[in-house]
Amino acid sequence: MGRQRIILLFLCSVCVLGTFAQRVKHLSGKHYNHMVDSFATLPPITSSDIVMLGDSHTEFGNWKELFPQYSNIQDRGIIGDDAGGIINRLSQVCSHCPKAIFFECGANDLSHGLSARKVAADVLRVIDKIRKACPRTKLYVQGVFPINEDFGRWKALKGKTNVIPEINTLLKRGCKARGVEYIDLFSLFKEPHTNKMRKEICKDGLHLLPSGYQIWAEAITPYIEKLNKCKK
Repeated sequence: MGRQRIILLFLCSVCVLGTFAQRVKHLSGKHYNHMVDSFATLPPITSSDIVMLGDSHTEFGNWKELFPQYSNIQDRGIIGDDAGGIINRLSQVCSHCPKAIFFECGANDLSHGLSARKVAADVLRVIDKIRKACPRTKLYVQGVFPINEDFGRWKALKGKTNVIPEINTLLKRGCKARGVEYIDLFSLFKEPHTNKMRKEICKDGLHLLPSGYQIWAEAITPYIEKLNKCKK
């Protein structure tokens, strides 16, 4: 009996260390830590909620103001987040299977020096995790937003303007194969005949101004309205 207890304690310690190692890997940023802890203090996501899930693009969105008529829209974006970070915190979003998730991710993964194929594969891995964790949830994938290198601010994204459409092509293909709806925001945000973010809707070559969020909100309004008309 004593030997079994020692083995059990050893296995438990391995599990704890493994969990801690994963936590360190994905919770390395101070802001990420703060936001994950903050989300943990909020009422849990419910089956009637619509979740905006992603990185800084999502976190910076004033969704309550953009959709004042709907109280069930929850912001779960975190500045600087990537595919691995989102997977690490999916339990906060998927535990009660929300009505829908509007998901965007990939810009930070691209800034890590990953190839278009690798970024798309990592984002599709998040999609697969979401579908497995909450199969009843309607999932909308919004792809990677364009950037504008003319601002000269985001050095880690230098030369990546034309890589983003490659990622989105792979994501769109992957979503179609999985029966997941893909919303093309990239085309709405880019300058005509280029792959650059429209200057008038972004403040720094990456993040959106209120006018950009208005375009985003208008693009997803039909989906939001349909979701809120349907009982889950």
